[in-house]
Amino acid sequence: MAKNNNTKSIEETLWQSCDKLRGSVEPAEYKHVVLGLIFLKFASDKFEERRKELIAEGKEKYVEMKDFYTMQNVFFLQEESRWRFISKNAKQNDISLKIDTALHTVEKNNPALKGALPDNYFSRLDLDKAKLAALIDKINDINTIEDGEQDIVGRVYEYFLKKFAIKEGKGKGEFYTPKTIVNLIAELIEPYKGIIYDPACGSGGMFVQSVKFIENHQGDKKEVSIYGQEYTKTTYKLAKMNLAIRGISANLGEKDADTFANDQHKDLKADFIMANPPFNQKDWRAENELVDDPRWRGYDVPPKSNANYAWILNMVSKLSENGVAGFLLANGALSGGGEEYKIRKKLIENDLVEAIVILPQNMFYTTNISVTLWILNKDKNEKVLKHPDKTRHYRNRENEILFMDLRQIGEPYEKKYIQFSEEHIRDIGKTFHNWQQTDKDYVDIPEYSYSATIDEVFKKDYSLVPSKYIEFVNRDENIDFDEKMKSLQTEFSQLLKDEEKSKTDLLNVFKELGYDIKL
Repeated sequence: MAKNNNTKSIEETLWQSCDKLRGSVEPAEYKHVVLGLIFLKFASDKFEERRKELIAEGKEKYVEMKDFYTMQNVFFLQEESRWRFISKNAKQNDISLKIDTALHTVEKNNPALKGALPDNYFSRLDLDKAKLAALIDKINDINTIEDGEQDIVGRVYEYFLKKFAIKEGKGKGEFYTPKTIVNLIAELIEPYKGIIYDPACGSGGMFVQSVKFIENHQGDKKEVSIYGQEYTKTTYKLAKMNLAIRGISANLGEKDADTFANDQHKDLKADFIMANPPFNQKDWRAENELVDDPRWRGYDVPPKSNANYAWILNMVSKLSENGVAGFLLANGALSGGGEEYKIRKKLIENDLVEAIVILPQNMFYTTNISVTLWILNKDKNEKVLKHPDKTRHYRNRENEILFMDLRQIGEPYEKKYIQFSEEHIRDIGKTFHNWQQTDKDYVDIPEYSYSATIDEVFKKDYSLVPSKYIEFVNRDENIDFDEKMKSLQTEFSQLLKDEEKSKTDLLNVFKELGYDIKL
């Protein structure tokens, strides 16, 4: 839906109205209230649309028969789960209980929604009745099926997920990866056809954007199968709702579960992996747990102090023979020592690392650090890309790694954040794909990209820090940042010692003058 500079979109208008009604409820809780109601409104609108179709076809006697809805991928709703019933009773004292009952009944009658909907959220939160009634009235204004091409409810749901992630802020909101980053991953690994997997799927954004990518490139979304896993119960529910709203079928496992301790897709081999796992996750296993796990076979056991390389090896173990993975990690994983060094060395020697891409700071709502996008590829010389409209001829990129630095790219968003425009993503993708192909020109660009041989990486002691390879001419980027930080740390430590000594000397002077000053 286009909008000029003076007109707010339906997403913005609805968000502002709903946020005003939040009161003292924390965003982390409120998102389940609002998104649960939006889902219920959407399910009802689809139900009522199908009901009218049956009546128009002269099948009125079937309007309360479940099979006539599920055959069209429409959720069947009993009377007490329909939006008109909720809206009619919005001002009743027991409306919270009625909503909980409605959501429970919808889930019970539709196996595809098992474990998806908020469970007794409304009654438990003891929401202000007047504000809840006003929220129901506001959501009542959304016509979720007015324009199927515009995907209004999908857009509203996605916008709300993003805004709640911003509201929850640093240390929270991990359920949402900014769409601009997901779109970049999709542009680079091109998940057209086959099995897509995300081992830490959050609210399902990787899957949503993958399907959009397929549709935007005239692919067939029926040719992909989606698998994921999520550890947090409430986020698992968000993902199932998010996908259900868009009619995307996915296997997210039987329940929310820890990917390391309870892998729900043990035998999976994926053609594409897209992921944004938790950064620098500590104590992800006990001292003697998972040491013989088949996922690290052939590699050292990832250290229990940091799960970054456990996530990497989990994904490597899930890749099919020609599989490609695009995932995000904190920059520290590019140059860590110990077991991480040994694993990284083996990944490089096995020629799995295809590209390392540094992203700008302030792209995430939960952290302001710069992070890295890794591309791993089981077959860098795959001659036929899984692509619906063309065959690409790969140049011999065995034993080469493309390094890219995107920190000078992007545009401001919501004042304090950075995002990529569609043009940025196309240009970045063009550089990467030109590098891959025999019939395209690729040249290294100072301050932006460099194609390094494995021998060059060996000489840098298996470091994957892009600034060690990319030429910088306008900025002093040929600095080893690890060494620089250690130097600064030493200097700062010395400054603190000098300050403490000066303070002691000054106190002694006052003491000699007969003044005993206590600090």
